[in-house]
Amino acid sequence: MCGIAGILFKGDHRNLTTGQALINMLDGCQHRGPDSTGFALYRDANEDELRLRFLVGHGAEAEQSVESIKGKLAEYGADIISEEAIGATYCFVVRYDGDVQKFSYAMENVAKLVSIGESLDIIKDIGGAHDVDDIYDVHSFNGSHGIGHVRLATESDVKPESAHPFWATGFADVSIVHNGQITNYWKMRRRLEKRGFEFHTDNDSELVAVYLAEKLKQGATLKEALKGSIDDLDGTFSFLVSTKDEIGYAKDRLAAKPMVKFEDDDIIAIASEEVSLNKLFPGMALNTMEPPPGTYETWHR
Repeated sequence: MCGIAGILFKGDHRNLTTGQALINMLDGCQHRGPDSTGFALYRDANEDELRLRFLVGHGAEAEQSVESIKGKLAEYGADIISEEAIGATYCFVVRYDGDVQKFSYAMENVAKLVSIGESLDIIKDIGGAHDVDDIYDVHSFNGSHGIGHVRLATESDVKPESAHPFWATGFADVSIVHNGQITNYWKMRRRLEKRGFEFHTDNDSELVAVYLAEKLKQGATLKEALKGSIDDLDGTFSFLVSTKDEIGYAKDRLAAKPMVKFEDDDIIAIASEEVSLNKLFPGMALNTMEPPPGTYETWHR
């Protein structure tokens, strides 16, 4: 049992920052996943700039990892614009205009790469939404949209690298939060690996992210990719996916995993439970709805 949440602001009218909205929503469903919390946050992109966030640990281990990362960045001709150590992570903003897939695979083999993108930044760690915020100042983030996840560890350790969201390894700006289980995981993964795609976890959420990103690379719209996922992915699932311009959901035909959404002129918000949506509008009665089984939808900035 895990919890997911996502929000997209349609314009500039908002009472909360994007970060604070996601913190509130995840706090509302934290009982579904007390072990770790994560956020995929999207800001305005700058041309030919990439943001890379790594898990590096602390102390001498972190220092060694950072030096190895800098060496690999130099090898690929990526110019460092800024860098920051925060929590157990290290973030670089670099100027790079080469092959992102090849570049990201190389960087992943140097240190644990949490995310890469022109606008995407994934922040995740053990503990609750407020615990993660205390370290990473998520509440101050005010981009256009984001998705989040609270995790109950059932099949892997409680550690930052096992937390969600997951990015689509090899593809910039695609991230996913997922509640459920993909039962044809290995079959789907082997198909993609035979085509040269890499995976760096055994988590089925990473598979879904790469599956969708590959569809986008082939020219499909996000909505078309989500439609295909309902037929291609076996199991029970409700997931949210985001790119630098869109947010969307897909829900399997059994509909065993909950999802509820609210939309008005200013926002679209989706979460595992209605209490998360109520956290955005305390004391108000909301006109919410549960997406039907086997459905999908997207919303654009």
